[in-house]
Amino acid sequence: MAGKHDTPPAQERRDLAEFSIALVAGLALALATLFFFAVPVVGSLAGSRDFVSYWATGRQLIHHANPYDRDALSALEHAAGLDVRAVLIMRNPPWALPLAYPLGFLPLRVAAILWSLLLLACLLLSVRIARELYGSPANHLHWLALAFTPALICLTMGQTALFALLGLVLFLRWHGVRPFLAGASLWLCALKPHLFLPFAAALAAWIVFSRAWKLAAGAAAALALSSAVASLIDSHAWLDYTRLMRSPAVENEFIPCLASAVRQWVDQMFNVQATWLQYLPVALSCLWALIYFWRRRAAWDWKTHGSLLMLVSLVAAPYCWFYDQCLAIPALLEGAYATRSRNLVSVLALAILVMDIEMVCGVRVISPLYLWTAPAWLAWYLCARRMPVHRAANPAPAIS
Repeated sequence: MAGKHDTPPAQERRDLAEFSIALVAGLALALATLFFFAVPVVGSLAGSRDFVSYWATGRQLIHHANPYDRDALSALEHAAGLDVRAVLIMRNPPWALPLAYPLGFLPLRVAAILWSLLLLACLLLSVRIARELYGSPANHLHWLALAFTPALICLTMGQTALFALLGLVLFLRWHGVRPFLAGASLWLCALKPHLFLPFAAALAAWIVFSRAWKLAAGAAAALALSSAVASLIDSHAWLDYTRLMRSPAVENEFIPCLASAVRQWVDQMFNVQATWLQYLPVALSCLWALIYFWRRRAAWDWKTHGSLLMLVSLVAAPYCWFYDQCLAIPALLEGAYATRSRNLVSVLALAILVMDIEMVCGVRVISPLYLWTAPAWLAWYLCARRMPVHRAANPAPAIS
């Protein structure tokens, strides 16, 4: 007979998963709270993070100056408090300039607070929508999404990947019921188009196969309108942007993602400039995406099939910063809801905790120590989807 202190294995797994979620979410909440209280008080904080590049771009635009002028941006950013060794330039395509334009009319600290609140709203809304997409289960797994380290770094640094995340979940929610709005929401994804290339290849094939012309019209209308506004704000924006992206400072910069790391390794080993190698993984992934869609076209479901496409897009992206991986949130939530393995949930929480520790210890986002993350999300998702559902005689209740 079992002793009174014996705990069933299912209950132990449940307790471990609950403890992991609580630990990671608690640490993330503490970090986020500390940051949001610090921004209004510490004046230099607003100018020492990536957000200052968007503000400086806005300042250039309102004065009808080149928003990609390295020297002018450097002067503005260093005066705002950015490290004198750094220069940050907004690399989003010119159709994103209307997003930065209003910031130029605001004082730096006010703009930083409003921007941070906007990004926080994007994260909260995105997680809520993603949870609803998968049935709003009565558990706390979505806390892991709110505590996801790339999302927290987006908040603290002021990066726009959270806008792209909102566009992704809005597309997933509306593509079947409000196709025009779903297409228009893809404009937010287009703020970082290099992160969606295999996803976009399958989307283009799906639009043609399903004759989803309203969705295509919504996407085209949003891009055309934003591009027209960008041209009105700065008629030379496209030419200046092309020069920026072809500059040696951009092409030779190390970014902690697999495509960039392999390309730079080849360059150093063989003393060549194999820039094309950085785009080979995404080209092959686009081909795979088309095959993946075609074989499943009759029963295609963006809420499930789109998850794998998004994770592959992040792994194969020609360049992908660590914080851009917040786009993995819908896929990770879908995987967490699909599996009943509490051990897998604990593994995900542990991986997030490791990233939190790296961030607290001051590991910079350009560090190769983050090369493992995007492949890890893909591997974890594949395990979650293929792990057989555990069906015990007396199943443990869901984590709540």
